[in-house]
Amino acid sequence: MVPVSGNLANLGRINGSTVSKSVALVLSSGGARGVAHMGVIEALLEEGYTITSIAGSSMGAVVGGVYAAGKFEEYKDWISNLDKLDVFKLLDFTLSTQGFVRGERVFKEMKKFIEDRDIEDLTLPFAAVATDIVNKKEVVFTSGSLYTALRASAAIPSVLKPSIINDIELVDGGVLNPIPIHHVKRHSEDVLVVSDVNAEVPNTMAKEKTEDKNRFAPLLEKWSNIFPNVATNTKTKRLGIFDLFARSIDLMQDRISDYIIEQSSPDVVVKMSREICSTFEFYRSAELIEYGKKETKRALKHAFQRTEQGNR
Repeated sequence: MVPVSGNLANLGRINGSTVSKSVALVLSSGGARGVAHMGVIEALLEEGYTITSIAGSSMGAVVGGVYAAGKFEEYKDWISNLDKLDVFKLLDFTLSTQGFVRGERVFKEMKKFIEDRDIEDLTLPFAAVATDIVNKKEVVFTSGSLYTALRASAAIPSVLKPSIINDIELVDGGVLNPIPIHHVKRHSEDVLVVSDVNAEVPNTMAKEKTEDKNRFAPLLEKWSNIFPNVATNTKTKRLGIFDLFARSIDLMQDRISDYIIEQSSPDVVVKMSREICSTFEFYRSAELIEYGKKETKRALKHAFQRTEQGNR
């Protein structure tokens, strides 16, 4: 259920008059699922909203930082054209005991079309959250190098090596705060919108894929009859060590996210299942963006309908 607050009047036309539509946007952690945040941003802009501030954790910080830097379209074009081989090449593997990916190559590639700059010089207020793993506390970046903040916020424990800043080991912001609602700068008229890609909701993207597959069921049946030896392997696939770890992190973030949302009561929550893709499936970016856009428009519609009902 989407909480209803006084700021929901800013969602659109109320009583025949157009009101201001400004959004304070919070983007959750979530690996490749976080690419869906780009669809959230696109949907908000298409519906006439102005994003006045952003806070993000992990991949949410990356997407939010790119938007605040004014390089959204460049980043979308790049990430939407990655295939499986491209993603693999971006993983700079290492034998470090702190993580098997250095995590520098992808940011080096991004710097080719998004130059580094200070966060305080971005087009709107931005905050990225990381975790000081030794001292067990959040570290919030609202100034200084954008890339330093993004690299620290996205350092998935045991996967990407921690960022060392002032001799402090920083890892993924999602460890402590996957939805950094309290770090987004808000104005009194802002609608607080949260994009959560770790939600425990049905994976409707999978349903859509199944429906598309069913269209071709007769053709697949004929293929099986012609080539009976070409059979689908129905043996249950067991999770590998990386998938086990990734799913454990996802489950932890899911529970923390639910608690944060319940305690903070944002105006609109765009909920997307943590089952829509795995951590490194960035080659699915184009469909993830479209999915995020569709789910955002659905969430806005439901929130607006509740607002109108409350005004009657």
